[in-house]
Amino acid sequence: MKCTILHEGKGRMRVHVEKVRMTLHRADVLEAYLNHHDAIVHAAVYERTGDVVITYTGKRTAAIAILAGYKFDVAEYDALVTSADSRRLNREYQDKMFDLVAGRCLRKLFLPAPLDAAYTAFRSIRFLWKGVRCVLSRRLEVEVLDALSIGVSLLRGDFGTAGSVMFLLNLGSLLEEWTRKKSLDDLARSMALNVDKVWVRSQGTEVLVPLTKVRSGDEVVVRSGNMIPLDGTVLEGEAMVNQAALTGEAMPVRKAEGSTLYAGTVVEEGECVFIAKAEGGSNRYDKIVAMIEESEKLKSSTENRALVLADKLVPWCLGATVVTYLLTRNATRAISCLMVDFSCALKLSMPLAVLSAMRECGSYHITVKGGKYLEALSQADTIVFDKTGTLTRATPQVVEVVPFSGCNEREVLQLAACLEEHFPHSMANAVVRAAKERGISHEEMHSEVEYIVAHGIASRVGSERVVIGSHHFVFEDEHCTVPAGEMDKFNDLDPQYSHLYMAASGQLVGVICIADPLRPEAAHVLRQLRKLGISNTVMMTGDSDRTAAAIAKQVGVNQYFAEVLPEDKASFVQKAKAEGHTVVMIGDGINDSPALSAADVGIAISDGAAIAREIADITVAADSLAQLVTLRKISMELMKRIRSNYRFVIGFNGTLIGLGAFGILPPATSALLHNVSTIGISLRSMTNLLSDLDRAELKAMIES
Repeated sequence: MKCTILHEGKGRMRVHVEKVRMTLHRADVLEAYLNHHDAIVHAAVYERTGDVVITYTGKRTAAIAILAGYKFDVAEYDALVTSADSRRLNREYQDKMFDLVAGRCLRKLFLPAPLDAAYTAFRSIRFLWKGVRCVLSRRLEVEVLDALSIGVSLLRGDFGTAGSVMFLLNLGSLLEEWTRKKSLDDLARSMALNVDKVWVRSQGTEVLVPLTKVRSGDEVVVRSGNMIPLDGTVLEGEAMVNQAALTGEAMPVRKAEGSTLYAGTVVEEGECVFIAKAEGGSNRYDKIVAMIEESEKLKSSTENRALVLADKLVPWCLGATVVTYLLTRNATRAISCLMVDFSCALKLSMPLAVLSAMRECGSYHITVKGGKYLEALSQADTIVFDKTGTLTRATPQVVEVVPFSGCNEREVLQLAACLEEHFPHSMANAVVRAAKERGISHEEMHSEVEYIVAHGIASRVGSERVVIGSHHFVFEDEHCTVPAGEMDKFNDLDPQYSHLYMAASGQLVGVICIADPLRPEAAHVLRQLRKLGISNTVMMTGDSDRTAAAIAKQVGVNQYFAEVLPEDKASFVQKAKAEGHTVVMIGDGINDSPALSAADVGIAISDGAAIAREIADITVAADSLAQLVTLRKISMELMKRIRSNYRFVIGFNGTLIGLGAFGILPPATSALLHNVSTIGISLRSMTNLLSDLDRAELKAMIES
């Protein structure tokens, strides 16, 4: 790309693109391409002028090289665009705004008064009909107030006031619509940038690639707990797929070779390879927009109260108008009262505040499915953590293999890896990886394996039943025993590690000790959450009591529960809710799904099982638990903002009605101030909730 540098400062550059006609699509792709580079902090493309403004880090030559290396109309770059609507949206509303203002000015300057009056009367029909329709349906809404103010002005022959009122109403409506759509688009684009990654099979190997890079015809691998990212046809393998999100049917459906898979469904058991039917980036933005629009129905109780009050205040505005006219016999004063309503500001600013909070969460790689969950999070007093993959990194390592029953370490690890390789899980991956690192081959030596969720694996090797899994599964469910004379060795197992027990024919044959390191920020995050009002912190794990006690002491939770089953987690959550607590559950696995569903707010780790993410109300990135502090602060600030908006709207509009009633403000001025305040509070609702200091503290917490 050939361009000329127009202006340059430290870490910032403005260039003009030469010899290329800058269309909306070209501008979108170029902007997405530049923002895709790590060296570019921010890039903005102005299609009208053909200028590009970039803010960059590092060397100037690197930024120039990125600009110079770009080529227009390369199909490969199209996948980088999360939305083609943003720039088109702004252009559309800019043109509408120009047409509205220019038309008003031209009519005032050049249209004769009789024709202007006739045009005003004609335009009023739409507003009057809306008011009549509300009355006929027995609804007293803001349209009735608008129709009365315009109608009374026309009857008095005051066509100037009627025209001004309609112009301000159109202007306000246009700005409100533009503001809302832009807010929704910003949120959708921020969420779309959190690109999912999938396993694609290529030349006999599996490669982890961004979803947007998947092409029609690619072979995609999905395993137990994974969401199916695209529509496709099963090439090989077999899986039980939960299609509840699509059909509402709770029972999983068997999918084998030739079966059709649908995007958004989840693999409950098994694994398969399917051929993708569509591009990975296709319809992603539209699906996110649909999710956001659906989430708007999940309003907080604070939002709902404000919106209900907005409708209830319309009759009071009408009553104030009637009383003003009866007391003053002055139609102008009465019309001034009609120019003000509470509905517009409340009904626009409240949803915008929530959308903006969701967008701000998205900038921290947090996905929120509705305002009601942010409200519940702001009120929460109890938080329940899963251990593995949540409080820990989910990157476990085998540190020791302890053999029993006369076996050796190699035999134990070989058989364990042979069983565990069928069911990808962080613990299973650690075992398989340890065997590979030690050069231990583990060809198939067993019959069909059975995976028991949250328990373990069972199979047969020859005539022996072999089980591997948790302490509860091996010793309580399967009734296995420790060999005679080896109890001391068993009791000496290091409690700081997680233990994977393996038994054959009812006898313990080995224990694999796995280090699952605690997240370094975990203890600090819990202290911060307590400062923010979370009084009860709980850890629940399927690990042994000894391991759970060691982790609980390190992280500093109020309570811990060991050797729990999925239903135990859900039961605890339900009991706490019944006692009057507002409960947050955080987990990452299939076994956490019942508790995530039962909690007031279910939070899933983004790298966890897809079914957990699907059920959860909020998803956070796996990078750092500090995002929980971010989430709590945003939720609390959002509730403050909603209450602040509510007080301002009631106070300011109440004052305008009073000033109009006393004849201090004419109708046009009342309408102008009302619309300006509505737009002003809406724009304020779109600003970030966290201060610069908060963001700096959170950044430091994440980086530490």
